[in-house]
Amino acid sequence: QVQLVESGGGLVQAGGSLRLSCASSRSIEYASMSWYRQGSGKERELVASITSTRSTTYADSVKGRFTISRDNAKNTVYLQMNSLQPEDTAVYYCNGIRGGFILAEWGQGTQVTVSS
Repeated sequence: QVQLVESGGGLVQAGGSLRLSCASSRSIEYASMSWYRQGSGKERELVASITSTRSTTYADSVKGRFTISRDNAKNTVYLQMNSLQPEDTAVYYCNGIRGGFILAEWGQGTQVTVSS
């Protein structure tokens, strides 16, 4: 069973940057991988995705500020977050889809808190 471990969150001031990592216990080579977030009292939302061929898509709210990338050799997906705003405060999760199936159960996520 694949396990995903998110890390890199923290407390940052508005305008700051963070880089999140998502490490998989197994190969992600043929999986489309995504970052999601869930703010307090809100539903989980899709933030960014990257396909196995490295095509990327972003939620409108993060376009131009966030960048998703992957390192298949390290079985890791990254989310570079720049120009962070208080509304980016949330728990960030990663997951993927391979062969039409979700890659893993949801992990604990990593908390990102942006102060104004």
